[in-house]
Amino acid sequence: MRQRPCLALVAAGVLALAVLCMPRVSVAAEPGSRAAINQAAAVNTELALAYMREGNLKAAREKIDKALQQNARTANTQMAAGFIYDKLGEKKKAMSHFEQAVKLGGKDDPDVVANAAVYFCMNGEPKRGEQYMLQAAASPLNARPDVAYANAGRCARGDGRPKDAEQSFRKALALNPKQPEALMQMAELSQDGGNGLQARAFLERYTAVAPVTAGTLWLGRTIELGLGDAAQAARYAQRLKDEFPTSEETARLFEAERAKP
Repeated sequence: MRQRPCLALVAAGVLALAVLCMPRVSVAAEPGSRAAINQAAAVNTELALAYMREGNLKAAREKIDKALQQNARTANTQMAAGFIYDKLGEKKKAMSHFEQAVKLGGKDDPDVVANAAVYFCMNGEPKRGEQYMLQAAASPLNARPDVAYANAGRCARGDGRPKDAEQSFRKALALNPKQPEALMQMAELSQDGGNGLQARAFLERYTAVAPVTAGTLWLGRTIELGLGDAAQAARYAQRLKDEFPTSEETARLFEAERAKP
């Protein structure tokens, strides 16, 4: 069996990526039949994605428009159209295609819903993105609902709704106590809410299961300064300088140190 080509939705931040896999056409149908037209649509969708990956957006649009004319009733083709029209800068059209993909394939493929959710969250529609992500999390076909709940929390937090965000993060952690994104987000939420001890605990849980980053060291320093542990804050600061000397957080640290009287 030939492997299906896959395309991940590229999103900013740490929203997890879902994958769009296009089925390979292996059996030729009778020319002119509906099956043959559907197969042609699938081939044109594959070609559209290939052209998009190569940066040939003109050819990608031609192929995806042809695929939609041939068969617009598949989630894969609608999802591919969403990717391509996003690349073309036509956000409203992209959103429409992502919505159609969810309507056509959402019940059978939570990855379709998750891809649409990521897109909406990153393009000014966080509430709709959160709803789609919660839908993906609730699907019995979703192998990683903890990731979907963590992403739903990020959507809500980005929309300025920390309580809704916390609810989703805690659902993620109930399913997977080692879910790194949820742990990190809860550490930040706890610190923002003035609960330094809880923030410290969540950060310690995070660093036990995920690689340390400049961001986590900066957060650790911030938490310890708030708790009055200058020695531990200094240790975080030194690690930041040693391990991430060119990071934005290290630049902020040097600026903060220079500002001290």
